[in-house]
Amino acid sequence: MRNSPWLLLAPSLVFLAALFGWPLVQGVLTAFTGPDGFTLAHWSRLFTDPYFPRAARNTVLLILCVVPIQVVLAVGMALLVQARPRFRAVHFYVWTIPLAVSELAAGLVWLAIFDNRGYVNSALVGLGLSEHGVAWLNYQNTAGMLLAVALAEIWRATSLVFVIVVAGVQMIPQDFDEAAQVFGANRWQRLWHVTLPALLPSLQVALILRTILALQAFAVAQALTGRDFPLLVGETYQWYVQLQNPAVASAAALVVLALSLGTAVGYLRVMRRSAA
Repeated sequence: MRNSPWLLLAPSLVFLAALFGWPLVQGVLTAFTGPDGFTLAHWSRLFTDPYFPRAARNTVLLILCVVPIQVVLAVGMALLVQARPRFRAVHFYVWTIPLAVSELAAGLVWLAIFDNRGYVNSALVGLGLSEHGVAWLNYQNTAGMLLAVALAEIWRATSLVFVIVVAGVQMIPQDFDEAAQVFGANRWQRLWHVTLPALLPSLQVALILRTILALQAFAVAQALTGRDFPLLVGETYQWYVQLQNPAVASAAALVVLALSLGTAVGYLRVMRRSAA
């Protein structure tokens, strides 16, 4: 009977080892192994590639632009649902529709919006605000490409954060808010000193998950900009599929993995200090 917990966990452990552990070991071996054994040549080739620093910069910029906005929007949407407005169920289902849209489909939708002959330029020309429109996705317009990719990601993935935050809001006892009202706290004070501290566990999960997924963003940017706006996971794809170099692709994937783990640990430490 002492071994029964491990027997129950065995199928999950085997599944994790087969699905994650073995590919990770293979990726590490591929990234550090050459024809003559151990080598750092693949890493040197990755770091000296002109696309890599651009991809790292764009990925960080995308995370800094997208994740804070998504968290603020998700908290606001969750609090609105908690306030039980009319057609509350309709609000919830409409806001979660993007969860059913794939990354590539979302990228194609926003391509129709930001293309040279897309809806935005048609509106600008129609209103007389621009003669020929704006080349949002031109390779020289880095700000325009970042704006397009960020808006597409915000539209597509805010619903994921929203669902997590809604679950956290539902777990907050109403007694806390009512007690704060009895002691004269206004709405802002209740939000800042009661609701948000109680939401920290949900916000922690949402931040970690959303940041890791933002690090892995690829299909939206690929549909909108191709390689004109490179991202780290996009470079992994380029090295593996287009350039036929699995070793450098494995090195790029390990960079994404290291950033994901470092971000998760950083969030956990910051949140733990905030809770203390």
